[in-house]
Amino acid sequence: MTALLDLDRPLPPAGSLPEGSAVIPPPQLPHVQRELIARATAASPRWQSLARMQLSDQEIGMGRHNDHANASVLRRIIGEYGWPGVPLVGEDGATAAWQIALHADTDAFVQRAAARAMYGATQRGTASIRQWAHLHDRCLLNAASPQLFGTQYLLGADGPERRPVRDLDTLDTRRAEVGLPPAVDALRDLRLRLAAAPRTSDQKNDGASTTNSTESA
Repeated sequence: MTALLDLDRPLPPAGSLPEGSAVIPPPQLPHVQRELIARATAASPRWQSLARMQLSDQEIGMGRHNDHANASVLRRIIGEYGWPGVPLVGEDGATAAWQIALHADTDAFVQRAAARAMYGATQRGTASIRQWAHLHDRCLLNAASPQLFGTQYLLGADGPERRPVRDLDTLDTRRAEVGLPPAVDALRDLRLRLAAAPRTSDQKNDGASTTNSTESA
């Protein structure tokens, strides 16, 4: 089982906005926002422990059931509303939906459907193209195909080891097209983040650098 560990910048304090920014309207589906955030927050410590290979076989098995249940909820949400992007559930809710999709490895149908729906949302400007790149790579690997953007890593004895990538010579060009940093920079950041203490529940991922057992960067 593979599970993403989110390694990212902290969220700004509640209610804060960048200087000079417009007021962000409240999410249209606050009840969905709350459910997505609650599920991702509850699973986050387990995902991080799994990424660092700190779970027993029993805990891993229980985690699979939890991720499958979360995937079923995400499937229902997508069926009712489409991809839960920023206007519907806010930035934190959208990130939670993405994290749940990344961990839907036990349900390939839901994971692929989420990737398709999220890509459509990126075209409308309501979802992160960087986050989508991670999810697309995850779907490819789970279909036994090489990844496209080189975001997914396996945590080996000597640290993160990148999973197979298609056309390695043009990897950084593809990463730049979706706003990801060069692979060497992302790997350096990934190693630094893995060496640091696990992040707390008030932090989120913007898709720049994440890890897994598979991992991602």
